[in-house]
Amino acid sequence: MSRRGWVLFLSMGVIWGVPYLLIKVAVEELSPSFLVLARTTLAGLLLLPLALAKGHLRPLLPHWRPIAAFAVIEICVPWLLLGVAEQRLTSSLTGLLIAGVPLVGAALAWSGGARLTGDDDRPDVRRGLGLLVGLAGVGALVGFEVGAGDATAVLAIAVVAVCYAVGPIILTRWLSHLPGLGVITASLLLTAVVYLPVGLLQAPARWPSAEATWSVLGLAVVCTALAFVVFFALIAEVGPTRSTVITYLNPAVALLLGVAVLDEAFTVATAVGFALILLGSVLATRSARRPVGTSVPASRQPLDDDCGDLARPGTER
Repeated sequence: MSRRGWVLFLSMGVIWGVPYLLIKVAVEELSPSFLVLARTTLAGLLLLPLALAKGHLRPLLPHWRPIAAFAVIEICVPWLLLGVAEQRLTSSLTGLLIAGVPLVGAALAWSGGARLTGDDDRPDVRRGLGLLVGLAGVGALVGFEVGAGDATAVLAIAVVAVCYAVGPIILTRWLSHLPGLGVITASLLLTAVVYLPVGLLQAPARWPSAEATWSVLGLAVVCTALAFVVFFALIAEVGPTRSTVITYLNPAVALLLGVAVLDEAFTVATAVGFALILLGSVLATRSARRPVGTSVPASRQPLDDDCGDLARPGTER
């Protein structure tokens, strides 16, 4: 990997590990729905001029149905539920539980998602073991780190994990030929329109504190708008397959920030749970080696468009 590739890779690992901390700070004062409205509006408006200048919005018009579905599953539902969950769970625990997204993606692919994604890998002993190991890690976190009254928050995170696993399937099957910058910009602005009524109704009566305000700005500007621009550059530099490795760095960043900034607890169960989830995700999602000369399905080959391939499971937002 080139020096530029390493810089982009490390930048993405940090940028998409930060949102859990910022969400935790923001929901102390703001409702989850208002936070989604503010984040998507600001980020969408920042990306809009770039998408228009590149002509990446016009090709989307005939594909508004899958774009709407992607917006609902990838942004509307999970970003709201993340805010709801972090009203009760720590930011580090939330980030670690979200690390199980690749496990959900693997399970979906094996249970029928392969027909949509073009993934022709089949379950084997190694990948099955990976699922079991990853689930054991999730069980360790839930069993030792989650309080008795936090079952609703854990359920919300489970729905988020499913959404984050299904979103890339929609991209792969229906949107992978479209410019990614346009798809993301349209999805953000569509989400903002959806949340406009309820977000305004739940807007704070007074201007929030500096911590909450900076958290919203950080989520919108750095963790959303800038993040996707950097992610497109990373894909162009190292390819879509290598770019997914950031999945395994994001939870570690979330954990370190939660412990260092918010004084969240770091226990033996936390360390063991994260290690098991990480190991299980690697085992469950690692593609089987193909014999020399075996072709790769077209749907899994990198796209030529510099912003056209976001359809890779497990990337954090």
